Amino acid sequence: VGEEDERTIVDLLSDQIDFSDVVLVNKVDLISPKERHKVHGMIRALNPQAVIHDSVNSDVPLDTVLGTGQYDPERASKHQGWLDSLVEHTPETEEYGISNFIYERRIPFHPQRFYDCLKREWPGVIRSKGVFWLATRLKTAGFWSQAGAVARHQCAGYFWAAVPREHWPEDRSHIERVWEDGNGDCRQEIVLIGRGMDRKGLISMLDHCLLTEAELSTDERNWQDSFVDPFPEWEMDGEPAEIVF
Repeated sequence: VGEEDERTIVDLLSDQIDFSDVVLVNKVDLISPKERHKVHGMIRALNPQAVIHDSVNSDVPLDTVLGTGQYDPERASKHQGWLDSLVEHTPETEEYGISNFIYERRIPFHPQRFYDCLKREWPGVIRSKGVFWLATRLKTAGFWSQAGAVARHQCAGYFWAAVPREHWPEDRSHIERVWEDGNGDCRQEIVLIGRGMDRKGLISMLDHCLLTEAELSTDERNWQDSFVDPFPEWEMDGEPAEIVF
């Protein structure tokens, strides 16, 4: 990790599991079978495609971690593992109440309400990550990433709906996957993974951040001036803002 990398240890470990093809659970001799089963469940929830190997003193055959042929450059570049993992349950995840779901909406968030929501604790949520859409920044996507008690938000770039089609890539499959008439790819799409989560409560909490029918009925050209927006000014390559619960 370079000096310019400002991720926390929790961020770094979570990202490593997200992108891993093989995960080693070391020092399993120091934990009970029940604890090991629980660890496997958490890994499966974060990355169901990864192969898990238990080890003692990191003693594993080299062919289990080298030259496995499991790395898929296309999948890694798109990094759709989180979305692929949803609704996929294993004995470990079910036994320990580990679950996941995607919060999806096509209505922008009120910036003040969503900002206040981000500063609250999300009960049972261990990891969350995704794209969000603010009413005061209709052309740009926000990126949210939370692991444990630390969360970050930053600009993810322009929604494709705000980009002239002549500047779109030749392969538009990833755009078409999320495109809908009306707002294009502008959306809320946040994956939540946790243990004992109150799914209905979390959905209700996030729905409360959406613009109301009365707010939606006003002229969107005035939203930037009429809605309080406490988020810092976004830069395309700016540093993420951090929140600690």
